Amino acid sequence: MEILEQKHIALLTEAERRGDGATANLRLCFEVIALAAAIDRDCAARLAPHNLSEGKFVLLFLLHQMAEGLSPHELADRAGVTRATVTGLLDGLERDGFVTRQQSKDDRRKVLVRLSPMGQDAARELFDTHTRWIASLFGGFDESERQALSALLQRAWRNTDGGRKAMQPKAESEITQ
Repeated sequence: MEILEQKHIALLTEAERRGDGATANLRLCFEVIALAAAIDRDCAARLAPHNLSEGKFVLLFLLHQMAEGLSPHELADRAGVTRATVTGLLDGLERDGFVTRQQSKDDRRKVLVRLSPMGQDAARELFDTHTRWIASLFGGFDESERQALSALLQRAWRNTDGGRKAMQPKAESEITQ
């Protein structure tokens, strides 16, 4: 069974035609990409019946234990997205009844986002369901297999531009800030 997308098969075929000796490494990279894409598609399909994307789901679970709410910029920071992205996600969540935005009692310039009762229910139910599904993807792996796969993935990550940058020692100016 071929899990690769046609574009990756075409690239592999061309690399083989040119005699590139790294085709096994290319195939492995494309298999990781195919797995990630399949997980993303499955995730989207599981959340879509609830009018949620992965980004909206992340905001729901970030707000779930925060009865006092969070500001949009705090949500952006915790979710690792831009403030503009959070604004769009919150617009959709508010429109669908999952969240409310209210002015802070302490500072009228500050807006706090809180889950509605519907949002609380969805966050509680979907977090449990979603994390069980994610965990099931590697359910047939024993502990040593999980550790080996994790170590291999981290090793490959260190070969990416982001991984190499993260591994570099911090400049003195960054440390003192």
